[in-house]
Amino acid sequence: MSSDRVVVVGGGPGGIEAARGVAGLGLEVTIVEKLERLGGTPISENYAALTPNFEDAEAAMDRMIEAMLALPGVDVRTSSTVSACEGESGDFKVTISGAAGDETIDAGAVILATGFQHFDPGRETQMYGYYEHPDVIALQDLEAMLKDHNVVRPSNGEAPKRVCFVQCVGSRDRHIGNEYCSKVCCGVASKEAIEIRKLLPDCKVFIFYIDMRMYGYWENQIYWPAQEEHHVQYVKGIITEVLKKDGRLLVRGEDTTMGRPMEVLMDLVVLSVGMEPSRGTREMAGVLGIQQNKYGFIEAANPPLDTVTTSREGIYACGAALGPADLEDTISSAGAAAMKAVSLLRSGKTAAASS
Repeated sequence: MSSDRVVVVGGGPGGIEAARGVAGLGLEVTIVEKLERLGGTPISENYAALTPNFEDAEAAMDRMIEAMLALPGVDVRTSSTVSACEGESGDFKVTISGAAGDETIDAGAVILATGFQHFDPGRETQMYGYYEHPDVIALQDLEAMLKDHNVVRPSNGEAPKRVCFVQCVGSRDRHIGNEYCSKVCCGVASKEAIEIRKLLPDCKVFIFYIDMRMYGYWENQIYWPAQEEHHVQYVKGIITEVLKKDGRLLVRGEDTTMGRPMEVLMDLVVLSVGMEPSRGTREMAGVLGIQQNKYGFIEAANPPLDTVTTSREGIYACGAALGPADLEDTISSAGAAAMKAVSLLRSGKTAAASS
């Protein structure tokens, strides 16, 4: 028996938008989130503000959640996972596992919105000392500090006087297998650099980059303002190692513009870590029986004109489950996935009625 319900796996920005889209078009939707609350990475990783508009991350997620819950037919399952999916397009049997046990529900379509995980910089053979030096942190660690309005050196609790960002950590790296650009890191680093300068006006902030990649309108929204209004210093160079020296951090590398070695002392080093497929994305690919690309993200079946359909009919994916994506990409693809799921089920009903 066919079902008009859509199951959305993942309760981050993409999943919330997909569920809102399905419910807004008049179908029932069940959104399944493994954590205790909705909101995804912006909530679980304590993001301070969204890129590029600096909107408070928690307030933005709460606004999205409220808009979704205001619609009829929305069923939210937190602290739950999808453990099985049998059947075919229009007639799936989806098993949801939660604290109360397992429950199998009927669904006509499934949307996967399991997002990404941050690259573990310890995999870079510790050249940056992420697990060795407490004052070497990652983008998400700094986000939590910014949310608390308290950017300090973890080693001593003091406000840093010199901070640098190291770009492309875990991205564009053939050695570790992540050959792709993670797309958001340059913009997020620029946003965070601006926030540091606002919070600590006397702190000097540097961004060491291979290439600065600003997509869409980000060039004028954050890149130029970071330099012209907030005096963030961008240095084209490659960082080769971070060492401890006299209670500070010695950052070594090459200034590629000048073509010469570079050594600078910093109080805080921020690693701009890239995106990798989340554990949930990898696990759900197996549960749902859909193909992954060589990096572990979900393989879209018909790109570039259809970016959300997967290899199994009736199952769609959106956001960073498909590959590196900013929030704008995520929301757009979530809307596309919702539209395709609703279109599939409505066309199936129409076909059944006319036969």
